Amino acid sequence: MTIRHILALLDSHAEGDEERLLSIALSIAATEARAGHADDANALKKAVQRLRDARRPAPMAAAPIPMARPRGELQTIVESSYPKTRLSGMVLAPATADKLSRVVRQQEARATLREHGQTPASHLLLIGPPGTGKTMTSAALAAELRLPLFTVKMESVFSRYMGETASKLRLVFDQVASVRGVYLLDEFDAVGARRGDPNDVGEMRRILNSVLSFMEEPNSTDSIVVAATNHVEVLDHALARRFDEVIEYSLPSADEGIAILKTRLGKFKLAAKALKGLREDLGGLSQGEIVRAADSAVREAILDGHTEISADHLAAMLRDRKAFRDRFHTVS
Repeated sequence: MTIRHILALLDSHAEGDEERLLSIALSIAATEARAGHADDANALKKAVQRLRDARRPAPMAAAPIPMARPRGELQTIVESSYPKTRLSGMVLAPATADKLSRVVRQQEARATLREHGQTPASHLLLIGPPGTGKTMTSAALAAELRLPLFTVKMESVFSRYMGETASKLRLVFDQVASVRGVYLLDEFDAVGARRGDPNDVGEMRRILNSVLSFMEEPNSTDSIVVAATNHVEVLDHALARRFDEVIEYSLPSADEGIAILKTRLGKFKLAAKALKGLREDLGGLSQGEIVRAADSAVREAILDGHTEISADHLAAMLRDRKAFRDRFHTVS
């Protein structure tokens, strides 16, 4: 048993997370079995089974464990929350939904997987244009698993002092190993850019090497590390084998755009024929842009005292978002 295992056991006991404690014990048993200590491994597995048999059935809607908030220097690096958005509330491409469902299923059955010497998917790379649902996916995964979402503030991680950025990332990954949760590293290309890039400096190479090393470390808590980027083309190729799943996001199709509008308009519903008439205006817009256009139309309807939304007004909101995006890209 390593010091990391002992610390994780103590943390799980302190937080009252018995399932995590048992999962760590099974992880230790698997390690002992691989080392040839079959008797010790079997004894530990039997002890875990006795504890499980003695447990009372958990209520159907068990409340999440109290959130372990970051302490010390981590308070300036990580923000914690308990999201409520579920995957069912998102409009996702079928292939994306399947991959995320697979991750959730493995995480929910992580104890069973560890009994067989396997671990659930825990490192995800989300790639795609801005506004396509990458950040919301992290929140939805946390809600599905009733885990805290820890968002790493990348602007607080970087330091002008040599070695300090890697030290802060070390704190983050120590937290990953000791406190179960979903950890979001947005704009991951900031730390994962290719080594040898003409604009690279020695410090950035050291940071990337540190990240590569941290991601190889055992994760006894089965925390999920979600890295999101809009610029997958700049990521170092060595990162590829560190991720269990690479999930690509794209702009929604017309049908997906209509589904987003239906969800977002709520009680301000439009007839199916009116929604179909918006297909052309939806083209090229991201999920985020469609949501903002719908929200703008709903706010105007509320303030005007209307109970319905005009299809023409909603179309104007969509065109306005598209015009703003085009102007922004031109300036950029």
